[in-house]
Amino acid sequence: MSPLRQALAGYLAVRRALGYKLARPEKLLGQFIGYLEAAGAATITVEHALAWATLPAGDASWHASRMSAVRGFAAYLRTIDPSAQVPPADLIPWRPRRATPYLYSGDDITALIAAAARLRFPLRTATYQTLIGLLAVAGMFSRGRRLWRKPGLRVCAAQRLME
Repeated sequence: MSPLRQALAGYLAVRRALGYKLARPEKLLGQFIGYLEAAGAATITVEHALAWATLPAGDASWHASRMSAVRGFAAYLRTIDPSAQVPPADLIPWRPRRATPYLYSGDDITALIAAAARLRFPLRTATYQTLIGLLAVAGMFSRGRRLWRKPGLRVCAAQRLME
């Protein structure tokens, strides 16, 4: 067993003792050690880590995930081997993209309530109309509280409590 594989076994043992499962990182780090052994490297370098993390063409989130696994192991290895390099956290930047929210207009909400009125069962009709109305007056479904302040528009019975 190579010194890198022994260090990996120690790293996984310590992390598992702390309560981590590490199923995916174990597999990824085993592949990374194989990459280092094939390249003839004795320790982790930033160049090798970057080359391995971006090796399969794919999504930036996958590359960042691979680099994250290497970064944790490299930090551990650095305590044992001072020549090991820890890749910087911003080497492969990735942030999840938030979905753009759809803001329902007053007409959209009125149409949804009308569509709920056409449901087959009366209890389901009342439930969905009330749910849509509550979401609308609470501002969680539209452009905020402006909807219930519209004169003449009654969305649900709960609106009376807010007036």
